[in-house]
Amino acid sequence: MDEPLKHLMQELGNAINDSLSESDRIAEAIGEIKRAGYDVFLVLEATIGFNRRDEDEEGDEETAASETEERPKKSFEATGKIKFTSQDHRFLRALKIAVDDEGR
Repeated sequence: MDEPLKHLMQELGNAINDSLSESDRIAEAIGEIKRAGYDVFLVLEATIGFNRRDEDEEGDEETAASETEERPKKSFEATGKIKFTSQDHRFLRALKIAVDDEGR
């Protein structure tokens, strides 16, 4: 990963962290839990994906809207197998999601 992208990702992480720590609503909810006699720790996990845009896709929205030719849609295909734990299976069943047990 190149340095400018690392820097931008770090800035995004800092912005998310700052917005959470400055949130009166979050502070109030944590205070309520502490007043109820509990210790609080907050762990959030964020998944942030990014793809480099093709140069021909970087035009402004006006240009893209005025184009009459449709571009073919990109598709993604999984290339590997996923191994689920028994906990994963229980969670998915609780959500009423069927899982192919072929790989088990």
